[in-house]
Amino acid sequence: MGAKRKTGVTKNPPILSHEFIIQNHADIVSCIAMVIVVGLMFQASTPFATLFVTMQHNLTVNSTIEENKEPVEATFYTYGTKDFCSVFFYFLITIVLHAVIQEYMLDKINRKLHLSKSKHSKFNESGQLLVFYLISICWGLDTMIKEGFTENLSFMWEGYPHANLSYTLKFYFIIQIAYWLHTFPEIYFQKVKKDEMSYRLRYQILYTVVIIAGFLLNLTRLTLVCLIIHYSVEMIFHFARLMYFSDKPDWSAPSFIVWAVLFIIARLVTVTLIILTVGFRLGKATNQEMNTEMGNFNILPIRISVLTGVCLLEAWMLWNFLTFQLRRYRENQAFTAKKKIVPKVKDKKAKKEAAKTVAVEQPPQQQDDENSANEASPKAANGGVRTRSKQQKKK
Repeated sequence: MGAKRKTGVTKNPPILSHEFIIQNHADIVSCIAMVIVVGLMFQASTPFATLFVTMQHNLTVNSTIEENKEPVEATFYTYGTKDFCSVFFYFLITIVLHAVIQEYMLDKINRKLHLSKSKHSKFNESGQLLVFYLISICWGLDTMIKEGFTENLSFMWEGYPHANLSYTLKFYFIIQIAYWLHTFPEIYFQKVKKDEMSYRLRYQILYTVVIIAGFLLNLTRLTLVCLIIHYSVEMIFHFARLMYFSDKPDWSAPSFIVWAVLFIIARLVTVTLIILTVGFRLGKATNQEMNTEMGNFNILPIRISVLTGVCLLEAWMLWNFLTFQLRRYRENQAFTAKKKIVPKVKDKKAKKEAAKTVAVEQPPQQQDDENSANEASPKAANGGVRTRSKQQKKK
């Protein structure tokens, strides 16, 4: 008779089950994206496929050069309902790129570090955001240089409404919206715990709402500058957290200090730019009538809403930052005050009691790490079984 197969959990989960979708979500999404790309190769499906791949709502503007007075055609882009197709396509692309970075970069580093489950999740989050922030900063600065935004600060309010966007600027905002929308299903794909879910959903919703609002209100130039400032500070924070999880205090400690200082400066600079642009410059502009066709939203209720929303958001972020820093400072002060030196004693019972007192006075995070390390090691489990068997024999 042949050997019976072992019954139990199979390596390949059932098709269309939760585990199957989580394990193969990158392949499923890449197949959908490939169908759209292959549609560009056939004449019948090309008009449908271009809705997803290329930027829509383009218009041609004729202008003349002052020296030669020769007409020059320039192509600009606005926003409309067809942009939903572009956001959906690049939403799929960001999911695929997320899986590639996770598999070929972060997972290999995690195998070497041997982190716990909670640290593993935070390490992946910081790694993904660090790559995205770095690309967004470099891309945003390159766009500002090519558009000539670095020459004068008045580019943020002059010529409003900024409804006509260049290809690179519109593509930048489409990618930003697609990336932050893809973070919502990634919570399901990564099996994020409930205690981390509320924190992630909070900042994902804030990013999505702010970027979409700046895009729809034609405040793209102001939003671009604020995003670069905010991304630069957050990139330092996630770099410091990666160094902390990698047990490199020489890099993490000074990075956290630099982040703490720049975080406060970034909040003040952002509020100053918002008040200067929306409150003063746009408030004194001549075109203060609502005109959706021209993309002009420079009216008093919208300006007050933008100023109130941004100022409250920045104040809330600063308040959370200060309360967190004060709480950490008090916890460190209380721990150093209660910390005691273990006395040198020869008696075994006295040593055990002293070790227990030190274990009680350890920070909760350190105790959790030690408990998880002891539970994960098979040597500690075998040692506990042996000591119990020895005690039973003595009795």
